[in-house]
This record gives sequence, structure tokens and C-alpha cells, in this order.
Amino acid sequence: MLKKIIKALGWLFGSLILLLTGVVIYLLALPQATPPLPSSRVSERGNVVEVDHGLFKIGNNWFRKSKSGLYELYVEGGPFERGVANGKLTRVLIQHQEEVFTKQIHRLVPSTFYLGALSYLVKWYNRNLAQNIPEEYQLEIYGVSEAASPAFESIGTPYQRILNYHAAHDIGHALQNISLVGCTSFATWGSRSEDNTLIVGRNFDFYLGDDFARDKIVAFYNPKQGYKFMMVTFGGMTGVLSGMNNQGLTVTLNAAKSEFPPSSATPVSIVAREILQYASTLREAYAIAKKRQMFVAESILIGSANDGKAAIIEKTPEGIDFFETGENYIICTNHFQGHPLGDTQLNKEHMKNSASLYRFERVKQLLNDQPKNSIAGTARILRNRQGLDDRDIGLGNEKSINQLIAHHSIIFQPEKLRVWISTAPWQLGKYVCYDLNKVFDLKMSDNHEIDEEELTIPPDPFPLRSAYHSYLKFKTYRFPFDPHTGLQPDSIVSWNPNSYQAHMLAGDFYVEHEEYAKAIPEYEQGLQKEVATVEEREHMEKSLQQCKERIR
Repeated sequence: MLKKIIKALGWLFGSLILLLTGVVIYLLALPQATPPLPSSRVSERGNVVEVDHGLFKIGNNWFRKSKSGLYELYVEGGPFERGVANGKLTRVLIQHQEEVFTKQIHRLVPSTFYLGALSYLVKWYNRNLAQNIPEEYQLEIYGVSEAASPAFESIGTPYQRILNYHAAHDIGHALQNISLVGCTSFATWGSRSEDNTLIVGRNFDFYLGDDFARDKIVAFYNPKQGYKFMMVTFGGMTGVLSGMNNQGLTVTLNAAKSEFPPSSATPVSIVAREILQYASTLREAYAIAKKRQMFVAESILIGSANDGKAAIIEKTPEGIDFFETGENYIICTNHFQGHPLGDTQLNKEHMKNSASLYRFERVKQLLNDQPKNSIAGTARILRNRQGLDDRDIGLGNEKSINQLIAHHSIIFQPEKLRVWISTAPWQLGKYVCYDLNKVFDLKMSDNHEIDEEELTIPPDPFPLRSAYHSYLKFKTYRFPFDPHTGLQPDSIVSWNPNSYQAHMLAGDFYVEHEEYAKAIPEYEQGLQKEVATVEEREHMEKSLQQCKERIR
């Protein structure tokens, strides 16, 4: 069944299976990690109090759900204290997130034999993970883990599990040097921005199912050491995927390609967290990234109000580049641009074989279409579903900036300490604005909205159209998280007629049912569409040839 899924959906979606499989193998195979010893456990005695309907507090720490659907969390103090408060306030979300994650694993891991065969390799590979996470974050994770569900003790202790979930992306990435559905980010400043200020936009296109992405948390941290910051996260996650601190420094992550590393090191989300908490300039961010050993390749887009511009830290287990442009804008997709990392054969092959370069060129095209970028203009680019020259390349194409899968989409205005975060569905809902100056001055004693309502970016009208509802039907078959029962080739093509993937899925269906004559026109039409990756094109070409040979 696994082989059929991978064949039907291509290397890209099969790689998601490997990611989840890798996490489970890792957790089952590794010895139990010993949590660090907190200097004080006083924070464990506090209880959650509902001080106003829907507003929950422990001391000065608070948690609520906004009318926008986003959860909002504020924590302060030392690392263990922050973790305990986080865990107690978000316990329901932490346990829900792990339950969803585990259900996906049970659906996708093909066999106990497969797990056993790889367990020895992964155990050796991850032997140094805990030692590479700074003690501050181990303490915070330990505090959070006290809220984890006892239902998954067979996988590992709560601390072991939460610690290792922080490396989920890295483990899957390292196991097969895979490329998840690609993220897109960019920044403009000076003459390329409407008011000359720095603007940073990004889509975090990481999809493990609708349930996994449902409960997003906008977390505001006031640590005992370092800078105050915000980030978009989910239950149990203390690493950073997208965030901004009160110095106007932003951090976003984009996966890249690297050789297979000899062992695990610091998860990239932890490196990003350290940068956000302790850096105020581009050079300070670079210094932190340089001192940490990572085990995957990553582009880290850093925006800096103090520098008035953005740059990209490109890092692999073996090297690091600091990439800047001579223009007042920068674009980051999923390939390296600096020297020497951008010159490697692996990076060049990735640019040729993946959708990364196409999306890069599409962002450049859209930026050039507007004389000066703005907050609203950034949202339009992040929501753009078309291909180069506004061509219809099918909904959900990985070559699109908006692939209709984003866990979150975010816009930063660092010099004004404002941030806009997308609401469901994906980046099509309204973008809610937060002013960090105001949020960190709040004394929450009653439950009220804390976003800047007058700065809200209205929702995209696309969900009101019939094409959107047709796409929702198509999406059911796009990823291997649910059994592909009931697939009707004619229907899936009609729901997304300009999608190569729709024709590929239809062709694969006919091949599986040995209806080779019907598969041929589907593959032929699919090959005429904008295909996202070389692997998928080669899959259709090979299948087409085999079908023709079958009916001779």
C-alpha cells in the first residue's frame, strides 16, 4: 500500500510519510533522556484560574482564544517557570497535538518490520540530540512536558517525547534528504517599500493534515534573560518557526538541501529560537547561527529594524553563508543563493529538479509588478495562486506561492513592531495585526481582544467561489493522510482541471485497475500542464510509456 501511495502521489508526498516514520523510530529506539534539574520547582504549585470567562491565568501568565480563531499565550520568567506555565495553560492543545500526530503515524507507518529495520540506524544517528539543545531550552521543554498526556508512555517519557518532537522536521529531512512542500519568504525596504520601512512576508507551507494545523498559538514571551518576542506555534512547541522580538528582529525558516550528516545536532527551530531571544542585529543573528551545529540545511531569513534591511543565513552541517543582495529586496524559497553553498552540485540539482526556483522567479515578478511594496501588497503576493505571467497552473501546485496548505502566513513590519498573522482557511482568512509595544504593556485582568482591529487585512474572496469548493474535494486526495477510497478519475480532474496532479492521480488510478488505454490520455494531459517536480514528470513519462507497451 505504501508503494502505491508513493507512486500515486510522487516523491514529495511520500517524504511526509518518511518524516513521521522517522520521528516514531527515533522515539522508540533512543534511550530515555534525563531532564535537567530545575533550581526551583515552586512554579509547579500554581493552578490555572479562569479570572474572566475565557481568560485563564497563572500569576502574570495568561491564555485565551481570540474571536479570530487564533489562541493567544503570554508567559514570563525563567525557563522552567515559563515551560510549566505554558504547559498548564495550553494542556488541552498539547495533548490534542500529540494525539493528532500519533494518529497520523499509525496510519502511515507501513509495518513493525520497517520500524525495526531502521531503528538501529536512527538510534545511532540521533545519539547526540539532547546534548546539542541548550540547557535553557531543555528546562523549558521539561516544564512544558509535565502537561503531556500519559497515554503515550509506550513511545517515551513526556520529556523525551516533547524534546524530540522539536526535531521532527530535522529527522525527516535527514533520513531521506527530503524536500517538504516548499515555503516562500521575502522582504523589501528603502525605495522598494511604500513608506521606506522594512516589510517581511512568509508562507509556512508545512502540512500534516487539517487537524494538525487547526490550533495555532500566537505566543508572547517575556523571558528572564534576552529580549521579549512573539512567535506563531502550536501546543508543546517552544522552538521558533516564525517570529519577531521587541528589537524588531524577525526570523523565518526555509528548508534547503544538504548531504546526509553523520549525526543529529541542534534542531533548526531551537537555533531560530536562540536567535530571536538573544539577537538584535543581523550580525548577532549570524554569530549565534554560526556557533550552533545543525544537522539539516536551512535558509534563515532575518529581518532587522536596527539594520533597516534583511539578509539570509544559509547553513548546512558543514558550512554557513551570510547572503545579502545589492537591491532593496530579498527573496528566499528553498535553494541557496550565496557562495560557496549556492555553488554546490546538490544545490544546483535541487534548483533544477524542484519548484524552488520557479517560486523565486514568481515572487520577483510580482514585486516588479508594483512600484513599491506595502503591507497589503505583501498579503496579495502571499495569497497569489497563479504561476509565472499569471498562468493558471492548477490549484495547490507547489510552484504557486499560495499552495493552499499553509500552516500559517505572516507579515512583519519590524520598525513599527507590528505583525499580521493569517487566519483560517490557510492565508485566505483575514490577517490579524498585533502591536508588540501594546501587547507587552498589557495587564490582562479581563478577557478582551488584543489585536489592532483597524489594521486588519480583509479576507480573500476566493473561498466564496465555486472553484474553492471544488478544490476542497480535490484536496481529499492530494495527501496520503486518508485512504484514497472512492476516487473517481473524471471527478478529480473536473475539480482541478489545470492541475497536473489531478491528471496524474487519474492516470495512476487507471493503471492500478489495469485500464491502460484510459490512463494514456490522462498522463498525456498531465505532462502538458505545469508539473511541479522532475520526479513527478518522470513518473508520468515512465507510466505513459509502460501503458503504451501494455496495449500494443
